[in-house]
Amino acid sequence: MKPSVNENCLPVARRRVAFGLALMLMLSACGGPATDAEAQLREWVSTAQAAAEAKERRKLMSMISPAYADSRGLDSDDVENRFRLYFIRQNAIKLLVSIEEIRVIGDTAAEIDLTAGLAGTNDGALGFSASAYRFELELEKADGDWQLISARWGRLGEEVH
Repeated sequence: MKPSVNENCLPVARRRVAFGLALMLMLSACGGPATDAEAQLREWVSTAQAAAEAKERRKLMSMISPAYADSRGLDSDDVENRFRLYFIRQNAIKLLVSIEEIRVIGDTAAEIDLTAGLAGTNDGALGFSASAYRFELELEKADGDWQLISARWGRLGEEVH
């Protein structure tokens, strides 16, 4: 009796699945596992995103160093005032964040490049606002926690400063 088509194809399909899984495993191993610091920094970004969407200004400020300073001349008080104003103006906030690169320098410094889309509902004429920015963040690990010490940003497609 001649074997059916399904019986002949089954071993081939299993080999293809096994090969595909092995290939995926090898490719994922090429990049190497995320370092503990990189995982912590990804979590830091995720926590900041959640705090911004929940309009938790105090949580965000706890993630920013009191010594924060940037090229625009802003300090941590200025950043807090900007959060306060933005949170008052927006009824609801949604962020879409894409981390482009994380660079860990030693054990206590890091740089994160990311793009963020910001959308908010408000009482304005259109009822919403939206924009996208590119950020270059500098963080420092102090007392076991990562804190933002400086940032540069600009609208997507424009110069970051």
